[in-house]
Amino acid sequence: MLKKENILLVDDDIDILELLQRHLKSMDYHTYKAVSVKEALYILKDTEIDLLVTDINMPEIDGLQLVKYVAEHYPNMPKLVVTGFPSVEDASNVIKHGATDYLTKPFTKSELELAVKKALTSKEAKDSYKTPPVKPIATNGYADMIGNSEAFQKVTEIIDRVKDNRATVLVRGESGTGKELVARAIHYSGKFARAPFIAVNCGAIPENLLEAELFGYTKGAFTGANENRDGFFQAAHKGTIFLDEIGNATLPVQNRLLRVLQEKEVTKIGSQKPEKLDVRVIAATNSDLNELIQKKTFREDLFYRLSVVTVEVPPLRERTSDVPLLVDKFMQKYGIEYKDRFVRIDDDALAVLERYTWPGNIRELENVVQRAVIMCDGKITLEHLPDELKYKIDFPKKGFKTLQEKEKEYIQEVLLSTQGNKTKAAEILGINRKTLREKLK
Repeated sequence: MLKKENILLVDDDIDILELLQRHLKSMDYHTYKAVSVKEALYILKDTEIDLLVTDINMPEIDGLQLVKYVAEHYPNMPKLVVTGFPSVEDASNVIKHGATDYLTKPFTKSELELAVKKALTSKEAKDSYKTPPVKPIATNGYADMIGNSEAFQKVTEIIDRVKDNRATVLVRGESGTGKELVARAIHYSGKFARAPFIAVNCGAIPENLLEAELFGYTKGAFTGANENRDGFFQAAHKGTIFLDEIGNATLPVQNRLLRVLQEKEVTKIGSQKPEKLDVRVIAATNSDLNELIQKKTFREDLFYRLSVVTVEVPPLRERTSDVPLLVDKFMQKYGIEYKDRFVRIDDDALAVLERYTWPGNIRELENVVQRAVIMCDGKITLEHLPDELKYKIDFPKKGFKTLQEKEKEYIQEVLLSTQGNKTKAAEILGINRKTLREKLK
């Protein structure tokens, strides 16, 4: 399970940022990523951070200024500095402003772990600058989601950490795993629950309309623009915008989205005047964004802006212990809807549902239960489940023989019919005895 500490990583070198996150994730720490000091300040503003890990040499505003800022605004927060260009002056400056350690790139995983533990130990020795969060009481559900598996609890732990801040979140998972439910849980279980939640399916809006729908437009901006109109981003002001299937967004849309995330403002199509926005962005995808980056169809810098915090939603096959809970939830839902009463399920039928691998994930399970509720008379049995879920016999595939093997097989059949008389068999086959003898070798 994740440890209680939140660690903020700040570095303009994407490779180092990824390396740090990978190492710390393997140590079970939860991380937030920022590629600039400006982005780090947004995260610090409303997120409980236990340790700052920052580079020194960064464009525009360097890490030393961030160390000084944190030293005064968050005096009890430990600071760990990493740099590829060590100097005595930098070292003395960061130590003077309270850095607990100074790591020089490249460093080993064990060196990083030792430095992080040392920094966090120094924090424990001081009065905490924040009240420790109350551990939520374990239940089978979270918002509209349900589960009790370790994989499910890892997701809800991250939701607990991000629900009350505006950190940008990327939700990744296969189709049907419930990525939108995760986004809604983040929004509606946090302190911004009364603000708007706007869900946008980037794959469902025609490519030529997506930009206008997201950012709005002014009258006359294009043919058919008969009035000024706000986009989804303006509608989500003070709340959350959920961008589903973000991998389908065109490059022009990605360019505009990058500006929104960097500058916290949006410009309508046809306008020159930017509008300030206070909005949390949650994006989701079932695509491999790294593969799209390689194909040059998705911007790498946008990917890192979107993935300040990443939530990996596990497929149902990795949380099979949650299947009975989900089945019960769907039986209640559709039992009341279709039968006006609760529906039960036979143990044998439930065993089949637990055994199946669910390539379509929770959405497929819900469809199966929904159909079974409609077809049954109060109790779901094996006969109400689709055949493809039930046990199959894998018959061995029939192999093909060579022409020579088939020829020899036929000769043996002819010989059998002539009681082994080779002269007669040769006559039937239309060959002489010598040829027959050669073919039998």
